Amino acid sequence: MQFDPSAVETGTMVFLGTLLFALVIGLFILAAAFAALALLGVGRVAWFVAASVLLGLVQGINSLWDRLLHHAAAVELPGDFPADLLGQPSPSTGTYPRVVLRDS
Repeated sequence: MQFDPSAVETGTMVFLGTLLFALVIGLFILAAAFAALALLGVGRVAWFVAASVLLGLVQGINSLWDRLLHHAAAVELPGDFPADLLGQPSPSTGTYPRVVLRDS
């Protein structure tokens, strides 16, 4: 038995064409939504990785700075601190070195 498309009414052809067009649009929207969700997931993973790296970098810098400060606090300098390292102490200013101004 042969199918003769000319025997089908125009209204039926329009109805089937509309259903086919709706199916194509639905598949397009489905593909676009899937692509958007995939991009959103990739973006979220990228943001999580970037935030974790930056947080680790900041914590590493803080840890190194803390270790440096503890090491600097443990170092003992020879002699009396301000006098031997900064120069002659001024009797009028306490432990600060004497400042000589050219104009005075």
